[in-house]
Amino acid sequence: MVAIQTKYLRATNTSGARIKAYTSSGQSFILSWKPELEDYQNYEMAAHCLCTKLGWSTDIIGGGTKEGYTFVFLPC
Repeated sequence: MVAIQTKYLRATNTSGARIKAYTSSGQSFILSWKPELEDYQNYEMAAHCLCTKLGWSTDIIGGGTKEGYTFVFLPC
């Protein structure tokens, strides 16, 4: 089973704050921070976007880690 990890990327001189969703195999998606969303929702949206990009189910659930959140797939 694949887990999706997420982490916060701080704003730089050229980019605003972002969330990176990634897998251990190197697949990733970077989402611009959405201030209108709650913190968890930003991480969840990044994970959903990665799932959509890869053609995977978006039925996921997440839990907090030191870096952000890790998401796993719900059973069918």
